[in-house]
This record gives sequence, C-alpha cells and structure tokens, in this order.
Amino acid sequence: MDKLDKDILRVIVNNARIPFADVAETCGVSRAAVHQRVQKMVDSGLIEGSGYHVNARKIGYSTCAYIGIRLEKGSMYKEVVPQLTEIPEITECHFTTGAYTVLIKLFARDNEHLMVLLNDKIQGIPGVVSTETLISLDCGLRRELPID
Repeated sequence: MDKLDKDILRVIVNNARIPFADVAETCGVSRAAVHQRVQKMVDSGLIEGSGYHVNARKIGYSTCAYIGIRLEKGSMYKEVVPQLTEIPEITECHFTTGAYTVLIKLFARDNEHLMVLLNDKIQGIPGVVSTETLISLDCGLRRELPID
C-alpha cells in the first residue's frame, strides 16, 4: 500500500458512497486511477464490503447483546460456528481467549426474543456448556481504524 492507496482509503472510509470522481479530485488523480486502486484493494482483501450500516432499532431490533459462550472444548469451535451462522440475529462471532471460547454479538426484537434465542437456539447447540449475556445500553462509538 502506497501513499495514494492510503489517501484513497481515508476518503472512502468516511463515505463509501462518495463518487470516484470526487475521490479523484481530492487525491489529485484520475477517476480511472481511483477505480483501479480500489478494485486492487478489493481483490487483495484489503477492503471487505462497501455496504450500508442498518440501524437495528429502526427495523424492530431494540436489544443488542454480547454473549460469551463456553464450549466443552475449544476444538469444538469449528463445529459450533456453522450452527451459530444459522441464527440470522447473530451479526458477529469471535473465537476468543479468556473466560469464553466464543463471543457473539446479536440483535433481538426485545428481551423475550433474546430469551428464545438463548434458550432455544444457542444453548441447545451441542458442546455449549454455558453462556453469559451482556446487554448493550448504547453504542457510544463505532468507527473504522485510522489509515496511517
């Protein structure tokens, strides 16, 4: 990644919908150069996606929760993740060190829905020993890493 790639990233990270012509003007290059550079970054895996962030509350999901999951054995992670993937309310899943084997983020319509997800879906997965739920009251910060 050279200076131009970083300059382009700084612009598009703040607004993924900005036209390439505007990025090109800001960076002092042609629109074609921006297009080629961005495509190269996508192809290399440096840029992952370019979608919109949906406000979960606006579509009826008022509860955001982080759930620590303890598995019988850490090696069960590879069998458990595909089953967690089948639960559409789960938006993130991480294999972690520390008290939990897995940490997930999910959205529920309300606490009753959260209880169904926990009791009927997550805790019913073979290998899940226990869960601990932390409900997010507010998201005070969400951002991308700075491009240095």
